[in-house]
Amino acid sequence: MKDLFLENARVIDPAAGLDRKANILIRAGKIAAVDPAEAPADAERLDLSGRIAAPGLIDLHVHLRQPGGEEDETIESGTLAAVAGGFTSIACCPNTQPPLDTQASVELVRQLALRARHCRVYPLCCISKNREGNELAELGVLFAAGAAGCTDDGAPVADAELMRRAMEYTLMFDKPVLSHAESLPLDKGGVMHEGLVSLELGLRGMPAAAEDIMVSRDIHLAEITGARLHVMHVSTAGAVAAIRRAKERGVKLSAEVTPHHLTLTDESLRSFDSNFKMNPPLRSARHVEACIEGLRDGTIDAIATDHAPHAREKKIRAINVAPFGIIGLETALPLMIEKFIDSGLLTWPQLIEKMSLNPSRILGIGKGTLAVGADADVTVIDPEAEWTLTEETIHSKSCNTPWLGRSFKGRAVMTIVEGEVRYKI
Repeated sequence: MKDLFLENARVIDPAAGLDRKANILIRAGKIAAVDPAEAPADAERLDLSGRIAAPGLIDLHVHLRQPGGEEDETIESGTLAAVAGGFTSIACCPNTQPPLDTQASVELVRQLALRARHCRVYPLCCISKNREGNELAELGVLFAAGAAGCTDDGAPVADAELMRRAMEYTLMFDKPVLSHAESLPLDKGGVMHEGLVSLELGLRGMPAAAEDIMVSRDIHLAEITGARLHVMHVSTAGAVAAIRRAKERGVKLSAEVTPHHLTLTDESLRSFDSNFKMNPPLRSARHVEACIEGLRDGTIDAIATDHAPHAREKKIRAINVAPFGIIGLETALPLMIEKFIDSGLLTWPQLIEKMSLNPSRILGIGKGTLAVGADADVTVIDPEAEWTLTEETIHSKSCNTPWLGRSFKGRAVMTIVEGEVRYKI
């Protein structure tokens, strides 16, 4: 593998407190030096003037659909979309067909990801067998097969005793339990956030309490077991407040929020466009502001996409029967640049910390840094790049996104994984 010499970049590494113009030497898939005296004579030189070189972005929450949902996404197409969005590592959810609840299924995902050779993929295994919430999956076997954590995402674990046992079991492996916090009886038949807009539109609502109750339950279980709990796709003010209080008490707790829950409200559903239908639903402005403040003050640790591809024929159905979810790998970074960097709500180091270093720490995968000796996973960002999201530019197999046709400023223009340029514009 040829050496890479990245020169004249604004190098941002939150783990090292680094934010300055510097050069980076990559050798044999590792960071060999930051600010080396000179480039080796045979190195490939890449001039990154005006661009940011950051630790590779990491997405905690991706649905790759394979096996069983290849009409929506494949590991090949999903990981290509990931590197196109600047992500060098992703964690994929187990709600496939069959679910990732056996050693063979976890190993299949890992092998298909290696064959695709785009980004690193860390499978998340099921908490319960077949994601049915009745019997604990063989977590030890699944972690040994390479699962980075466990979740029944797409559905909550309704049985509190089962969730408690899962948390106790993970203590032996130091793996996180990732919670889809939702009370299904409260959300049953719901289409959107329960509030004034749902009342006016005549659509069944999904109350904020459905999330608040389950977040509180799982926090208490984590507190009594000492397990590492990660709350997925936080969307309510109540959940943010509960997480904040729990962290103050010392509970081993982390949380994520999605770009769509930071930028959109339930007012979007007035269009009856199913690309605004997601679970948790888009909330009112009050909840959005609480999530933004939670992200800024550190209550919420990470930004994750909840990339949920669906084939066109599924999403064009009436809003009350269309599936929940949107794609997000290719729009996450530009949306967050617009929302937080352009407005001054976050600095670049703070944003990169929440999209790289913190996700790595939550998963325990040892990424998110440009320290000498670290794996050379690098995302190169052009804050001034102007571009438009079209069906032709989307790398995902599906195009269920409310931002189709939208113009952006800022994006990842090069993604380096293991010292190799895997994507470049």
